[in-house]
Amino acid sequence: MKQPAPSVIYADDHILIADKPSGITVIPERYNTEKPSVQSVLEKEYGKLWVVHRIDRETTGIVAFARDEESHKNLSQQFENRQVRKLYKAIVSGRMEGDAGEIDSPIAEKPNKPGTMMIHPKGKEALTLFEVEEQFRTCALLNVDIKTGRTHQIRVHFASAGHPLLVDSVYGQHDKFLLSSVKRKYKQTDEEERPVISRLTLHASSLTITHPVTGEQMTFTSPLPHDLEALLKLLRKYDK
Repeated sequence: MKQPAPSVIYADDHILIADKPSGITVIPERYNTEKPSVQSVLEKEYGKLWVVHRIDRETTGIVAFARDEESHKNLSQQFENRQVRKLYKAIVSGRMEGDAGEIDSPIAEKPNKPGTMMIHPKGKEALTLFEVEEQFRTCALLNVDIKTGRTHQIRVHFASAGHPLLVDSVYGQHDKFLLSSVKRKYKQTDEEERPVISRLTLHASSLTITHPVTGEQMTFTSPLPHDLEALLKLLRKYDK
């Protein structure tokens, strides 16, 4: 299977903004450094890149890199000081109460499962704001604004609220979405049903930063990828 390739939304001498497809990590994997990552693929064309932040392998959307050390320091401080704005599109399970809300719960790493997170009173502060863009019978499309950047923040917060991502094998109940789960008169054939989508239903749709050299506020956006658009089209048809 061909490795998905990232595309470049914007680049100048100091920053590079990429649109990440699902199925590729932002940085090289610790135990498999030969496998392509967004960083390694783009460095072949643009030279050395400094990583500013990351999104999960299965999450699509906006990722920012610095192209020199000073810009990296500046952008990293913006993220650390919460001077950036990160917006996501998330498709979560269940019916939401109200049109908007917030989840303010600290997040910590699970002691018995390194790399996975949980809500814990002694964890790091984490705040997630959201608005319901579209409510379906069994799930909802949300616009999510994370004010902190904790590992797996959106996934953990919505799972803790009883609304895990529609597809999330770690924090949710499903590793894929099947049309038969919402289409009432679905006709089963002898062949195994192919999933509509089998990756996290999460997309980093917008990032606002201050340019590290010019001081200009810049907003970069990424449209929903084809697989999420296809999922929403089916939900609008069969899950209203």
